Amino acid sequence: MSQTELSEIGEFGLIERLTRDFDPKNDSTIQGIGDDCAILSFPADKEIVVTTDLLVEGIHFDLVYCPLKHLGYKSVAVNVSDICAMNATPRQVTVSIAVSAKFTVEALEQFYEGIRLACRAYNVDLVGGDTTSSMTGMMISVTAIGEVEKGKAAKRSGAKVNDLVCVSGDLGGAYVGLQILEREKYVFTQTGSQSIKLEGYDYVLQRQLKPEARLDVVQKLASHSIVPTSMIDISDGLSSELLHICKQSGVGCKVYEEKIPVNVETERVAGEFNLLPLTCALNGGEDYELLFTVDLNSYHKLAMVADVRIIGNICDASEGSNIITRQNERIPIVAQGWNAMKDK
Repeated sequence: MSQTELSEIGEFGLIERLTRDFDPKNDSTIQGIGDDCAILSFPADKEIVVTTDLLVEGIHFDLVYCPLKHLGYKSVAVNVSDICAMNATPRQVTVSIAVSAKFTVEALEQFYEGIRLACRAYNVDLVGGDTTSSMTGMMISVTAIGEVEKGKAAKRSGAKVNDLVCVSGDLGGAYVGLQILEREKYVFTQTGSQSIKLEGYDYVLQRQLKPEARLDVVQKLASHSIVPTSMIDISDGLSSELLHICKQSGVGCKVYEEKIPVNVETERVAGEFNLLPLTCALNGGEDYELLFTVDLNSYHKLAMVADVRIIGNICDASEGSNIITRQNERIPIVAQGWNAMKDK
């Protein structure tokens, strides 16, 4: 199959070709792609939330093992996750990319196919963005826009003493999935072997390559009239996110080891790398599950919300932020998750 160089169709031809199948779905989108600006209109009883994420090749993703279609989907999903972490509903995204000459039009069409699938999955509209050239590699910037009822946005600063600490889904899978991919990349680069061993790792690989934002959890909480007092998504590891909430809320927390959810495949793969599943859950990151707190009075309502677990409680700041082990030992939580500014 022949490949089309980017220079053959130019910037505007590229934009037209990549965005031709994106049709607005939300009433708040008045004007999407095709003008100097998007035009949005939201109801007066809503507040608007906006987030931006930057993904850089070699730092946040590796195209040796990350398919462009998956990367497009993930680029949208991780921004939708930030909207969900505000207890909000995503409505629009903009996507800007910088790419080098190594990319063809067909390759970028695969990337945008992933974006299209994510927009469909989360019912969001692609309303703009930009394309430009890069000297090396690929850079992606996504901005997501959402809405939330006035007074119901969940900030990191709202946790109160005696609140319940909850998480959705399970943790650590994305991290061990990354270990599998890095291992097979190493084997390939060192030996040139085409015998890539990915069978039996479906769950953890999906957690790394195609994470899902937990919009369903936000919707379930709303259906049971549960308003989180604080919320954050788990992109940098449970330990880091717990400390973000505790610091900004001026509180401490107690989280119980046996209550932290870990998938059986994650446990198995962690064992292959001589890793403790708890360590993967606390420090791995990229799970994009929701960590949130709710008032103690919501305990019985939470029992009706599927795929959400209570893992601890908020306490006074003087008690610190601790993991309570199965042996009833108290271990201070230390932030060891992803740090974007850390030297590589």
